[in-house]
Amino acid sequence: MLKSFLILISLQMFLYSNQQIILVVSDDTNSSKATLSCFENNKKVFTKFEVNIGKNGLGLGIGKITLKTDTKEPLKYEGDKKAPIGIFDLTHIFGYEKDLKFNMPYLHATKKLICVDDSNHKSYNQIINMPKNMPESFEYMKRDDNQYELGIVVAHNENQVKKRGSCIFIHVYKTKKSPTAGCTSMSLKNVQKIANWLNEEKNPILIQIPSSRIKEIKKLYPELPLD
Repeated sequence: MLKSFLILISLQMFLYSNQQIILVVSDDTNSSKATLSCFENNKKVFTKFEVNIGKNGLGLGIGKITLKTDTKEPLKYEGDKKAPIGIFDLTHIFGYEKDLKFNMPYLHATKKLICVDDSNHKSYNQIINMPKNMPESFEYMKRDDNQYELGIVVAHNENQVKKRGSCIFIHVYKTKKSPTAGCTSMSLKNVQKIANWLNEEKNPILIQIPSSRIKEIKKLYPELPLD
């Protein structure tokens, strides 16, 4: 009993150490639209705004904390055009310009920088420079459009579970109404605002859920002022 209590206290301390939280909430798992709110030290920052998520809505992803399995919710798989449900670390900012300065590690998206979505490759779901043993499938981080002009890496499926999804980012939208292939997108102005706010010392995370999971998040983060 004491051991379980200490584990619970340790988990809560771990959760509360996440001082910066991006919360993305959709109406349901079929929606390709959601609202985004930002919190720091359990206080809301910025004004809530609408974002695009996966063309086919949401699927349960693999994050830093295991959420309850809901049999009514689909799982997230490679190529399903669903954005992941879960709680995920935000690890890097990336962009086309070489010398941008942030309070997060920065990846310069050169023409040789790729993200591997070939689940049979050893670098599946990793951002790497083009290797000698090229994967069968990958995406360029330096695109011919502005969607990756500035973005944030979402640590989904860090253990590289085959076919459970890869290359999940927060990035610039194609158009205001365009859903994504599994990422979360918004205007360049809003990506810039979030990128300039994020600080790796404040353990930033993304919580991305359908509205039906609000109660579960409230139990995990009771101090978070959720609407």
